[in-house]
Amino acid sequence: MSEPLTNLDQLISVLEIPTDTLIVFHRNPDSDAVGSAFALQRVLEQLGSPTRCICCNEVPANLQFLMNGVQESVLPEIVLSDFEPARIITVDTASLAQMGEVSNLFGDRVDLMIDHHESDAPYGAQAYIREGAAATGEIIFDLIKKLASEERITIDEEMCIDLYAAISGDTGCFRYSNVTPKTHLRAAELVASGIDCADINRRLFENKNLERLRAQSAAISNMELFADGKIAVVTFPYALKAALGLEDDDLGALVDIPRSLCGVEVALCIRQPLPEGKFRVSARSNGEYDVAALCRKFEGGGHAKAAGCTLTATDIAEAMHRIVSSIHFE
Repeated sequence: MSEPLTNLDQLISVLEIPTDTLIVFHRNPDSDAVGSAFALQRVLEQLGSPTRCICCNEVPANLQFLMNGVQESVLPEIVLSDFEPARIITVDTASLAQMGEVSNLFGDRVDLMIDHHESDAPYGAQAYIREGAAATGEIIFDLIKKLASEERITIDEEMCIDLYAAISGDTGCFRYSNVTPKTHLRAAELVASGIDCADINRRLFENKNLERLRAQSAAISNMELFADGKIAVVTFPYALKAALGLEDDDLGALVDIPRSLCGVEVALCIRQPLPEGKFRVSARSNGEYDVAALCRKFEGGGHAKAAGCTLTATDIAEAMHRIVSSIHFE
């Protein structure tokens, strides 16, 4: 059972202890995970803690600008080749399973969990969870602002870029229902810092290579509807990925395709990263259906409107059947 930290002062009292620190974020990282991790890295470095960020997957090409040039890679075999952590912190990672293979290395050593996802079972020695935050980046924003007000750190441009990308990314450029008035106020302060928000949003939402457009086209062709159009699913088996010469990075945000279809209440993207029978599911809700509860049935998690999990099945058709058959509307 994790010890809950209920305010920023308690969180700071933990973070201010200088020690070699490893920040872990979830597999298949998004801008909130990457931006929050590297913003926190800069904080800890200023507080006297040598810090590295790690993930079982490399940061996607369109998000590598958030690494601030301080690391060439986040892969364990590279990060740990010359770094021995004494403290393990996870950010934006709702469960140990979301750490992927990194959980085999540090799953039983997590000292602090920082997250904004609903969690029935926080892990690690201590946990700071703010479920009302639109992004983990909002938590790190408040942490940085408080430390700066106490003149303990200096806010720099790289922090602001990371935080804006984290918040904008997890709110769909401020389009999703998780946005609150405070979300806009935090974003306004970051805009006022002088960073190029238009460029950040362009990198996050608009810049797509040809491979990603091919992936979207294939996903549209593979879309299926269930429950009188309330459920829309796109599938992307490994054979299709290989035939089109695509990488996992090219399959990002495919769940937005079924989500955009009129009348859809639950959108799913099911993809097969490797030939083995493991399938990654991204789930989105346009209505009242709780996709986090759905994904928790398969040891995943997330938010009521956006969640994910991994299924083991003989093929992608079985994976789709298992998760679709678990969806019941009142």
